[in-house]
Amino acid sequence: MNLDIIILAAGQGKRMYSAKPKILHSVGSWCLLEHVHKTAMQLNPDRIWIVHGHGSRQVLDAMHHLDATWIEQLEQRGTGHAVAQVSARLGDDGTVLVLYGDVPLITADTLNRLLAHGDPDRRLNLLTVGLDEPAGYGRILRNATGAVTHIVEEKDANAEQKQIREVNTGILCTSGALLKRWVGQLRNENSQQEYYLTDIVSMAVQDGVPLHTARPDDVVEVMGVNTRTQLATLERAWQRRQAQWLMERGVTLRDPERIDIRGEITDLGQDVEIDINVILEGKIRLGNGVRIGPHVVLRNASIGDQTEILAYSLIEDAAIGSACRIGPFARVRPETVLADQVHIGNFVEIKKTSIGNGSKVNHLSYIGDACIGQQVNVGAGTITCNYDGVNKHQTLIEDGAFIGSDTQLVAPVKVGKNATIGAGSTITRDAPADALTLSRVGQKTVDGWTRPLKKTQT
Repeated sequence: MNLDIIILAAGQGKRMYSAKPKILHSVGSWCLLEHVHKTAMQLNPDRIWIVHGHGSRQVLDAMHHLDATWIEQLEQRGTGHAVAQVSARLGDDGTVLVLYGDVPLITADTLNRLLAHGDPDRRLNLLTVGLDEPAGYGRILRNATGAVTHIVEEKDANAEQKQIREVNTGILCTSGALLKRWVGQLRNENSQQEYYLTDIVSMAVQDGVPLHTARPDDVVEVMGVNTRTQLATLERAWQRRQAQWLMERGVTLRDPERIDIRGEITDLGQDVEIDINVILEGKIRLGNGVRIGPHVVLRNASIGDQTEILAYSLIEDAAIGSACRIGPFARVRPETVLADQVHIGNFVEIKKTSIGNGSKVNHLSYIGDACIGQQVNVGAGTITCNYDGVNKHQTLIEDGAFIGSDTQLVAPVKVGKNATIGAGSTITRDAPADALTLSRVGQKTVDGWTRPLKKTQT
């Protein structure tokens, strides 16, 4: 079966009160239009058509990577008018599915059920849903036998029709030949003077074309976005869906309502545990037995087996090995690679650094542009002074070195294998292997000195 998918994405979204078109607002890590396009691609269509209008330049600049044919609707005169921008380019054979760029959570399973009904050459299939509060939606009118006869828009409905709870979602499919014929017959004789795509329902009834309906598994699939409140509602629905996906694959979530997944988990091990208020962004890999503490942010990060990330840590664009311990309050910045059994402690910042097996940077240190070997101990308050005001320079610390607390390593500098750097040192030249290197001002005691005392007031 040939399949064309039309995504209507020309609206402004005035109630968003935004400088950017509505479809460019995001749920999770993708904008509304991207969500719909991703779902459309799961149906393996022959062509995807995107009808754009308001903020066309912004939309095209942001979404040019989508695999689609873009059609501009210069005037926004209703859904029927939007489809008419495409219909002349459609073939008569095959099926046409109409989706909406501001309805991001529709699923491929629901759409496949919609597409499965009836003879592809002679049918009109509608996706409907029952709502407790149907205000604002077009109502589905049925005859005594339950057959759909018409859709009446909210603004044109009478009091009795407004009591109907079954509403039109706008998502439908039919053949290319029928769609072209019906769209060509649309009129704008209604309160909005717009061309309603829903008017093709009564045309199908008049032509004796069978109508079929399907419903989504969850009402959030067909919820659109017109306000920031609706955007927030769908954001939380999306996060619940992601949380459910994780739990079904063996992840323990301390509270499924308090996790935000704004990216893609590309690899997921067994027995992963995630505490509250964790944010996962970009591409994430979590190995077996990974434990993530509360309020952690992972962005484009790979976390090895049995590694623990403690509270309030941030890891971005970095690879962490197995059996590591990171945090609390640690920041691991881009281009950092940690081997196995590495400890990064509280209030430590690591940037563009490789650290070998079993090494530790446990307290209050900044390590940038460094290469650290195995079984190295970096004491509290250590700084690699990597920037001279113009260029960045590297610090090399070889296996087994011990860096005393409050040390400044002024790069470029090398600390040799099994070297020891005395606490409080400023190292400006290479420190040799197997030796103690230190730089300190001599300590002295001043005899007879006393602390000053506050003068007593008389």
